[in-house]
Amino acid sequence: MSKGRVLLGVVAAPHGVRGLVRIRSYTEDPMAVARYGPLSDETGRKRYQVEALSAVKGAVLARIEGVADRTAAEALRGLRLYAERSALPATGEQEWYEADIVGLAAVGRDGRDWGKVTAFHDFGAGRTMEVSGGSASRSPVVLPFTVAAVPEIDVEGGRVLVDPPAGVLAGGETKEA
Repeated sequence: MSKGRVLLGVVAAPHGVRGLVRIRSYTEDPMAVARYGPLSDETGRKRYQVEALSAVKGAVLARIEGVADRTAAEALRGLRLYAERSALPATGEQEWYEADIVGLAAVGRDGRDWGKVTAFHDFGAGRTMEVSGGSASRSPVVLPFTVAAVPEIDVEGGRVLVDPPAGVLAGGETKEA
């Protein structure tokens, strides 16, 4: 399920007065956010040449071509930066790009429909996967993105197997550990 572009990072904030920005990188090596050629915005129409300068407190300090002052850098806050899928390395066994998993059906070990994978998050305690829209829960559910909670990912088959930890199940049910 190859998609055309993959989200590599988001401009978090300006840095200093000379147009530098902090980019929250989603690449395994944060500095790799600039290694895959020009990046584009969500529409794919506007291109950005990014130069990663250094890693700083959970982000990458970077220069974006054509951005020369703080005002221009501030205008880019929240910009989502995408790379062409063809520029990225192939995934190995048991490796996926999150873009390949978003949209897959989430099915519980017990056969319950948890909906679809809608997003991934990292709030500091590890990656999580959000699922919603299924009959197993009325509201979105955030699961740890671990082998225990997501034991199987079948991109070709269009689904992920989920085994939510105790306390996540609908109706306050619990399960044995």
